[in-house]
Amino acid sequence: MSTPLAPARPSPVHPSGIALALRDCATMLRRNLLHARRYPSLTLNLLLTPIMLLLLFVYIFGDVMSAGIGGGGADRSTYIAYIVPGLLLMTIGSTTIGTAVSVSNDMTEGIIARFRTMAIHRGSVLVGHVLGSVLQCVLSVVLVGAVGVAIGFRSTDATVAEWLAALGLLALFALALTWIAVGMGLISPNAEAAGNNAMPMILLPLLSSAFIPVDTMPGWFQPIAQYQPFTPAIETLRGLLLGTEIGHNGWLAVAWCLGLAVLGYVWSTARFAGDPR
Repeated sequence: MSTPLAPARPSPVHPSGIALALRDCATMLRRNLLHARRYPSLTLNLLLTPIMLLLLFVYIFGDVMSAGIGGGGADRSTYIAYIVPGLLLMTIGSTTIGTAVSVSNDMTEGIIARFRTMAIHRGSVLVGHVLGSVLQCVLSVVLVGAVGVAIGFRSTDATVAEWLAALGLLALFALALTWIAVGMGLISPNAEAAGNNAMPMILLPLLSSAFIPVDTMPGWFQPIAQYQPFTPAIETLRGLLLGTEIGHNGWLAVAWCLGLAVLGYVWSTARFAGDPR
C-alpha cells in the first residue's frame, strides 16, 4: 500500500523587480531625509537667501518698487503681492543647490563605490536624492510662503483648483530643477565646485520678472528675461494666485519644466552609469 504524499509546501513568494526597486528607492529617500535632518545647516543657509531678499525688497525698497509697478497710488502691499510668487520659485532654485552638493559628496566620499557592490537597484541612489530634494523644496516653499503671509501677502481670489494648480506647478518645477542639480553634482569634482556649478539656480531668478516687470527692462534684454525658465513659471504662478493674465506663460512654464526634467534625467542617469567612482 502506497504512502500518501505529504502536501507540498508553497514556494516562497519573491518580490518582483518593480517592488525591489521601489523598496530601494524608499530606503535611499529615508537615507537622504535623515542626512538633511542631521545636518540642516546647508538647507537653512540656502533658505535664508530668499527670505532675506523678501524682507529686503519689501521693507527697504517696497515703497519705491510698488510705486513703479502699481502707479503712484500703490502701497507696499502691491509689491508684496508681486514679489512673493517670484521668491517662492527662487526658493526652489536655492534649495536644489543643496542637492548638487549632496550628490557630489556621495560621489567623492566613497559611498557610491560601496553601493555598487550591494544588491540594490542602481537608479535608487539618484531617485532617493530627487525625491528628498523635492520634499525639501516643498517644505521650504511653505516656510517662505508663511513669511510672505506674515508680512501681508494675500490670495483671496484664488479658487481651490487654482491653488492645487499652483502647488502642482511648484512641485513640477522642483522636480525639473532637482534633476538638473543632480547632473551638476555628478560632474563636479568636489562639493565646492558643485555649489558653484549650481549657482545659476539663484542667479536666473534675479534676471527674471521676479522683482520687476519685464517691460521695464532694457529692450535688448527683455527676450532673455521673458523666455528663460523662471519668468513663465513666475507669471503663471501670479496668474493662479492673484488673477493676473497668464496668456502663453502657462504652456511655456510646463514645457520648460518637462524639458528640463527629461534633460536632467537623461544627463544624470547617463553620467551616473558611466562614472567609475
